[in-house]
Amino acid sequence: MNYRIAIGSDHRGFQLKSYLLNENLSCEWLDCGTFSSERTDYPLFVLPVISALHAGTVDGGILICGTGVGMAIAANRHKGIYAGLVWNEEIARLAKEDDNINVLVLPADYMSDQTAVACISSWISAVFKKGRYQERLSLIDSL
Repeated sequence: MNYRIAIGSDHRGFQLKSYLLNENLSCEWLDCGTFSSERTDYPLFVLPVISALHAGTVDGGILICGTGVGMAIAANRHKGIYAGLVWNEEIARLAKEDDNINVLVLPADYMSDQTAVACISSWISAVFKKGRYQERLSLIDSL
């Protein structure tokens, strides 16, 4: 079964998003925009990705903007969302194994297309460790 991913980006992430949608990553994509390189505001593309996650129509989300910071901030304001900014394959794997991120955030201005593919592949294949790591997430959820 393919991993189902909702993906959204602003104008600075549009090129990388377009590249990823055409890569063979063994996943099914739900494209949540933007649909051009025309200037737009990144918060507009967080909610469709988060809504798809909350509805259970996807297994994970990917958000892309210039630095990734804004997308991560906006996504993490939503209940049940664990968005992590990653910049290499190891961080992507550890973010899933240790922190169970369900939204991968990519900094389009600071990574190559190939690095983004490696990050996604690593994130998809990683497995959450649970145990003490789940205890930490429960602490966060109790805040």
